[in-house]
Amino acid sequence: MSTANVSHSSSGEYHHHTAHHFENAEAEYNASKFGVWLFLCTEILMFGGLFVGYIIYHQRYPEIFHTGAKFLDWRLGATNTVVLLISSLTMALSIYYAQVNNKKMVLVNLYVTLACAFVFLGIKWIEWSHKIHEGLLPGRLFHYDGPEAAVKDLPMYFGFYFGMTGLHASHVICGMALIVWLIVRAHKGHFGKNYWTPLECVGLFWHLVDLIWIYLFPLLYLIG
Repeated sequence: MSTANVSHSSSGEYHHHTAHHFENAEAEYNASKFGVWLFLCTEILMFGGLFVGYIIYHQRYPEIFHTGAKFLDWRLGATNTVVLLISSLTMALSIYYAQVNNKKMVLVNLYVTLACAFVFLGIKWIEWSHKIHEGLLPGRLFHYDGPEAAVKDLPMYFGFYFGMTGLHASHVICGMALIVWLIVRAHKGHFGKNYWTPLECVGLFWHLVDLIWIYLFPLLYLIG
């Protein structure tokens, strides 16, 4: 459970006071989580549209997607999957340690989560830079001259690839900014057994980011 608005007591502990428009701390906590869940529903609708589009075009043009998938390294995709799963675990652990008043472990787990996000983006940049160098780009930007270029409409596959992974990466970056915000607040001692709502709300967003990648990995790296 949680409240809002930070104050500092003579004992050095931070106390959060329920915002005036809520009846109590529980109402504020539930409203915060409900708001995040509503936002996550819109995210699911957005990515869901991309997934449906991918599946439809994959069924209509299997040769294009089969050829395009050959340019992806499943080992890099699998590594990023493991990295994000670890980050989900550490994000959840940061909430647990806040609930037991262990500030040090809250920070440790938040820093590990942030480090995992950097590793994910680093691996993704290695993939992107290689494809950009080879000319494996969407639409008119496509200028790859290898034998696979003879496959008609191959740029369409990379339109899906860069569109879906790029949108996902933008969410990873937003999540990283939120985690930095949590780290700053954790250093100030804002989280404990009476207040962990920001950790839980950001955690929900971060778990969704991880879940989306779990769907992207097989769609792009394996099924193709």
